Amino acid sequence: MPGVPLAATIIHHGPMDGVLPTAHALARWVDAHGYRPVGLAREVSLDCPDDPAAWVTELQQPVVAV
Repeated sequence: MPGVPLAATIIHHGPMDGVLPTAHALARWVDAHGYRPVGLAREVSLDCPDDPAAWVTELQQPVVAV
């Protein structure tokens, strides 16, 4: 991402109405590893078949070291 050298990422499997635990896991990782979030997070759809249970989405959070 322009101007942001690092992003913490995690892969979510399944429909987006169940993404909150995955997003929380990403936030805990960021905090536990000496980073802080900066800017807006992004969701990148990697696979979106007809069945939402098979969706694969990458969550990306720009970070900086603290």
